[in-house]
Amino acid sequence: MPLTILVADDDLGTRLAISDYLEFSGYWVVTAEDGRRALEMIEQCKPHLIVTDITMPGMDGYELMRQVRLQTAFRLLPVIFLTARTSTDERIRGYQLGCDLYLPKPFELEELGAVIRNLLERSQLIQAEWRSHLKPAPISAGITDGEAIPQVPRSSVLPKIGLTQREQEALTLLAEGLSNAQIGDRLHLSSRTVEKYVSSLFRKTGTNNRAELVRFAMDHHLII
Repeated sequence: MPLTILVADDDLGTRLAISDYLEFSGYWVVTAEDGRRALEMIEQCKPHLIVTDITMPGMDGYELMRQVRLQTAFRLLPVIFLTARTSTDERIRGYQLGCDLYLPKPFELEELGAVIRNLLERSQLIQAEWRSHLKPAPISAGITDGEAIPQVPRSSVLPKIGLTQREQEALTLLAEGLSNAQIGDRLHLSSRTVEKYVSSLFRKTGTNNRAELVRFAMDHHLII
């Protein structure tokens, strides 16, 4: 079953160009002409990735992003903003809402395809890790009824990277798919302060983005 990608853009030519290219690349593509329709398609089709413009009638890309991240099932869904609105303030707003990448218009389809492949590979790895992480551990042979199953002390499996309490709290919420703004609301911090904690987490774990950070945290039992 091919992976599903939702393309949301009010320009018909852009939708057709992207969908034709992605279908030729082996994906199943659904399209929407505005944010409201895109939100309906997300509920119906459960896409694996979204490519969306920002400036659209009815509901723009920012509001679409906000609505998507409010739903637990889609908090880790990769989202690409493909837009001409690429000022620093615009990009910061998008990242705070939880988008994964900006690509400016005009764009090259080959670059978009490479970005999509990269994000989908990471997303699929993270989901596989989560499923594995959530499976109950098998009961060791030789343990009889009534015997306590030995537990590995948490401190013995944690890498010594020296997370502060706030960094640990931010990491836990980030792993749930919350944006910086949402993490700030939970922890009663400004988005800029949350950005500093996230940057510190990247530095301490040697990761470069949220997907790598979440995978590192799962691999090293930093989140439960």
